[in-house]
Amino acid sequence: MTTILGVPLQALLGQLLVGLINGSFYALLSLGLAVIFGLLRVINFAHGAQYMLGAFAALLLLKGLGLNYWFALVLAPVLVGLFGAVIERLFLSRLYKLDPLYGLLFTFGLALTIEGVFRWLYGSSGQPYSVPELLRGTVNLGFMFLPIYRGWVVIASLVACLVVWFVIERTKLGAYLRAATENPVLVQAFGINVPLLLTLTYALGAALAAFAGVLAAPIYQVSPLMGTNLIIVVFAVVVVGGMGSILGAVFTGYMLGIAEGLTKVFFPEASNIVIFVIMAIVLLLRPAGLFGKEA
Repeated sequence: MTTILGVPLQALLGQLLVGLINGSFYALLSLGLAVIFGLLRVINFAHGAQYMLGAFAALLLLKGLGLNYWFALVLAPVLVGLFGAVIERLFLSRLYKLDPLYGLLFTFGLALTIEGVFRWLYGSSGQPYSVPELLRGTVNLGFMFLPIYRGWVVIASLVACLVVWFVIERTKLGAYLRAATENPVLVQAFGINVPLLLTLTYALGAALAAFAGVLAAPIYQVSPLMGTNLIIVVFAVVVVGGMGSILGAVFTGYMLGIAEGLTKVFFPEASNIVIFVIMAIVLLLRPAGLFGKEA
C-alpha cells in the first residue's frame, strides 16, 4: 500500500475530500460575511444564527407544508433574506453613521435572541433531516466511496460562490453596490436608491448563510447551536482572507478546510486549532489578510 510520510494514501485522499467538504461551508459562510462587511462595514455576528435559520426553515417547510429539500433550497434563503432585509431597515440602517462597534453589538445580541428563542421552542438536541432521494448513495472513487450528497455540497457551494463573485465584481448592479458604499451621496444624485441597495446587500448575505444551512441540514443535525459552533471558525477564515474581500473569503475557505483535513491526518491533536494558528501567523505577517487592502 502506498504511503506518504507513513500515512496510507487512501486515508490521506479521504481526509483531503473531507477537508474540501468542510471548506465548502467555510467558503459559503465567509462569503456572506465578506459581502456584508465589504459593502456595509457591518461585522455581522448574526450570521451563524441566519445559517441555523436556513436549516430550520428547511425542516419546518418539510414538516409543516410537506415541501421537500429542493423547494427548501430555494425558499429558505428567500425567507431568511427577507427577514434580514427587515432587520436591516428597522435597526441596522440607524447604525451606519455610528462606530462599527454598535453594529457588532447589535448583531451579537440578535444572534443570542434568535438562538434563545429556538432553544426554547425546540430544545438543544438536534433533529435529523433526510438526504433527498436523488442524492442518496455513494460513488466509488477508487480510494474511497464518496457519498453523492457530499459531492453535491461541494459543487453547489462552488457555483454559488462564483455567481456571487461575478455579480458583485463584474456586473452593473455590483458596480452600483460598491459605489454606494464609497460615495452614497453622489450615487443617490444619479437617481439610484442607495438605501434599497444596502438592504439588498444585507439580505444577500443572510440568504447565503441560509443556503449553507439548507445544504448542511442533511449532513449535520438541525440544532439551535449549529451556528454557534461554526461562526467563530468562519470569522477566522474571513480575517485570514481579508475583511471584505470576496475572492479572499472563497479561496481561504476552501484552503483552510483542506488544511484542517490534512492536519487530522498528520497531527490530529491540532486539528481543532490549526485554523486559528494560521490566522495568528497571517495577522503577524500581513495584518490586512491575504487578499485584504492595507488601511
